[in-house]
Amino acid sequence: MRLNRIVLSTVLVVVAMVAQVSVLARLHLPGAVPDLLLLTVLGLAIAYGHVGGCLVGFFAGLLADLAPPADHAVGRYALVLCVIGYLAGLVKPDNGQLRTASGPMLVVIGAAVGTTLLYAGVGTLVGDTAGAHVGLGKLVATATIYDLLLAPFVVPLVMAIARRFDRDPLIEDSAGGFGGTRITTQRGGLFGRAGKMVKVGSMARGARRL
Repeated sequence: MRLNRIVLSTVLVVVAMVAQVSVLARLHLPGAVPDLLLLTVLGLAIAYGHVGGCLVGFFAGLLADLAPPADHAVGRYALVLCVIGYLAGLVKPDNGQLRTASGPMLVVIGAAVGTTLLYAGVGTLVGDTAGAHVGLGKLVATATIYDLLLAPFVVPLVMAIARRFDRDPLIEDSAGGFGGTRITTQRGGLFGRAGKMVKVGSMARGARRL
């Protein structure tokens, strides 16, 4: 990932984590907690692709594992968001522009269900039973509803910010921007004029011999 992507992803993930812990977690809603961190990872993954989504998901999940009041094993959510970020990044459009809004909504539904199931599955494998007192079906249903309600406000905004700050002038210049085009044109013109001068000179010498 480029430096501007790393800085922007860090800022957005930290802001989302602070908002989730200080605001959303204090609402005491039934079932799951609205996962603002997951939606931020999804927006960045769709904008950056599967590699960027995997890296952002791991960092965001590790931050959630370490931030209080975390009550689960460290690395559990990092693994889950790493997988979810990779899968979400696979739907990145080639031109960077989404044709419809249904695609991200389907990604949000799949991510909400997949995150809850993976989180519970990893907890079972490592013997971490935190949150097992809440029914898995209720967690899946409430997580999907809460994330779908927040997604129209979070995912498009994160994607727009990511695209806005994704320009890298150094890479654009090295790839042959406007400056490279002008140099090529001037060289082509110089060689073209030289060729014409040689041709005219040859024709003049031939006329004298005649």
